[in-house]
Amino acid sequence: MPSWYDGLVKPKLTPPKQVFWPVWMTLYALIAAALILYFRTPEKPFFTAVIPLLAAHFVAGFSWTSIFFGKKRILAALIDLLFMDVTLAVIIPLFYVTNSLAAALLIPYFCWCLLATYLNWSLWRLNPQNRQRR
Repeated sequence: MPSWYDGLVKPKLTPPKQVFWPVWMTLYALIAAALILYFRTPEKPFFTAVIPLLAAHFVAGFSWTSIFFGKKRILAALIDLLFMDVTLAVIIPLFYVTNSLAAALLIPYFCWCLLATYLNWSLWRLNPQNRQRR
């Protein structure tokens, strides 16, 4: 039986379902390595800014699945992803000041977030019947 997501019109750049698991496992490993490097670096000039940014970013990241798949709120999920993009665009340079390798390890994740934002925006644009009217 097809799911709600299966019934959506998808953009051409949508990866096959089989790609998501290995990509996310790789990204989680890179994120974990970046966090370990960052936290093990003795000097952290912007630590008090990084911690709330990381917390907000990861809360938004874990919320996206519920917003998109659970509530089927494509536009709200897009706004969530845009927030993730912005916070990550701020986090990476702050990591760079502390540990350039930690920052570099977050670049693939940032690229994936940008792709996810494009895909989410495309799904909203291509599926007007799924837009919330309130």
